[in-house]
Amino acid sequence: MYIMDTIVAISTAIGEGAIGIVRMSGPDALSIIERIFKGKDLSQVVSHTIHYGHIVDQDEKILDEVMVTILKGPKTYTREDIVEINCHGGIVAMQRILETCLLAGARIAEPGEFTKRAFLNGRIDLSQAEALMDLIQAKTGKAMDASLNQLKGTLSNQIRSLRHEMLESLAQIEVTIDYPEYDDVEEMSNQTLIETSQRVKQKINEILQKAQNGRLFREGIRTAIIGKPNVGKSSLLNYLTGSDKAIVTDIAGTTRDTIEEYINVKGVPLHLIDTAGIRQTQELVEQIGVAKSRKIMEESDLVILILNQSEQLSDIDKELLSLTNDKKRIILLNKTDLPSQIDFSDVSNEMEASEIIPISIIKDQGLDLLEKRIEDLFYSGNLESTDINYLLNSRHTTLLKQSLQALDEVILGCQSEIPIDLVQIDFTRAWDLLGEITGDSVQDELLDKLFSQFCLGK
Repeated sequence: MYIMDTIVAISTAIGEGAIGIVRMSGPDALSIIERIFKGKDLSQVVSHTIHYGHIVDQDEKILDEVMVTILKGPKTYTREDIVEINCHGGIVAMQRILETCLLAGARIAEPGEFTKRAFLNGRIDLSQAEALMDLIQAKTGKAMDASLNQLKGTLSNQIRSLRHEMLESLAQIEVTIDYPEYDDVEEMSNQTLIETSQRVKQKINEILQKAQNGRLFREGIRTAIIGKPNVGKSSLLNYLTGSDKAIVTDIAGTTRDTIEEYINVKGVPLHLIDTAGIRQTQELVEQIGVAKSRKIMEESDLVILILNQSEQLSDIDKELLSLTNDKKRIILLNKTDLPSQIDFSDVSNEMEASEIIPISIIKDQGLDLLEKRIEDLFYSGNLESTDINYLLNSRHTTLLKQSLQALDEVILGCQSEIPIDLVQIDFTRAWDLLGEITGDSVQDELLDKLFSQFCLGK
């Protein structure tokens, strides 16, 4: 266990609330709380118990009425002694208690330092630490379930299994290098390396195949609502979010910039982006908004294209149908409460009947079909919710891809009969890269960068 000083931070969100928690961790946590707590003698209590009393300052002035939880290491989150002061949730109350802890000998925690200590003390590995951040930031229940699975070690166990398999091959390479007089040993080692590399590559690719699904559940399906001005884009956003998020008027070009919101549709997380109406315009600000709308449309995972079925298809409508033809999309025919003027005969080859949903936002008609269509699009085929057992972040994905490249070099080296000690360099590199995912091989600079993204109290 790493010997460290005692840290303290407010672990609940700053603001008014019923309860706030000030957390301390470190070798002096128990002695500090004994000096500032009035109530039961905390030096005599057993671990994992909570006690009523008051926090007082250096002049014995009562600062707040509290419940103090005593958690003695190593059976704690950080494997150190932890004290959690449950106080009233006001800003002043929590700040005063924090200052009192600092005056008594603790220091303010750095962002993510509690979790960093849990990692350094062997309580969790690096991928589990990152799962905690995902758990806090989860926007849907399925993303939360995936984060919990990763926190249990689902990803870690797979990576460690791969590294163990590779370690056995590394051991055989060492034997080959130590006893070069046996030619058949080197030949066997080359074949073993090729077979091991191919097996590991296959398993890495299986993990990466789920990386895109994990990204969708982590960040939400990037969904662009596009169309001409006044077809109902902002009205649809307001309907789906259940609020007046966007301004809706009869004036074309009301939406000049994007409006973004996260929602949950049938368990599918959507990152909705209401875009500016796409049309030809001479107005500079609107031109910028239209250009931005086109860019967002290209980068989206899903496009919801809204057409006004009470008007004939315009050149802009036909252009948008053509531009989104190769994207995952849903076409909404809005304003079905009005007589239909649309003729699809000249663009029928660019759409499928299953893509088209007639709706009337103003009459609340057909919108249930939109939600069902979104569910069908992303809960069939490759995006099965049961497959999302963990969430890969960009760091994991990069390391896995780099490992694949190193293993390709190993296979090429063996097939080209490069000396085994040179091939070993690439194989060891792949092994180390996988270790960076769990933190079994990682540098201090990376740790500092990762944990700095956490909040102070975590």
